[in-house]
Amino acid sequence: MLGIKDDSPQEEPRIPRLLVVDDEESICFSMSEYFSLHGFEVDTAREIDEAEKLVESTDYRVIIQDLRLGTTRNPDGLNIIRLAHERHPETRIVVLTAYGSTEMEDEARRCGADAFLRKPKPLSQVAQVVQGLIESPAKQPSNQLSL
Repeated sequence: MLGIKDDSPQEEPRIPRLLVVDDEESICFSMSEYFSLHGFEVDTAREIDEAEKLVESTDYRVIIQDLRLGTTRNPDGLNIIRLAHERHPETRIVVLTAYGSTEMEDEARRCGADAFLRKPKPLSQVAQVVQGLIESPAKQPSNQLSL
């Protein structure tokens, strides 16, 4: 308020934590570098087990993930979406996949994904989606994006 001195201790802004889940090392590396330079603390996981452990133990602001990890043809990433949605409902989830069908997108959204992007996608566009999700007030169906 104007004219009133606030002597209460100020909370330091938290650095947003971001998890990148993709079996392609180059994608994990480039996203980690890009988002680190833009003020995020970034973890990466290339396997489903590693991603599950990180999601169970860490409260991420955003998770960017592929749906298919490794040589499997199954959309393992749906398990991560479900787990993150259960453990940390406020975590925003961006799916970034080359195997996107309308059915897969619908299933990812039912599991809790906020945005569904198809590879390849420039990092700047991924960052715009991430920023938009961070700035939106809460998870709501109307906030879900598809590009």
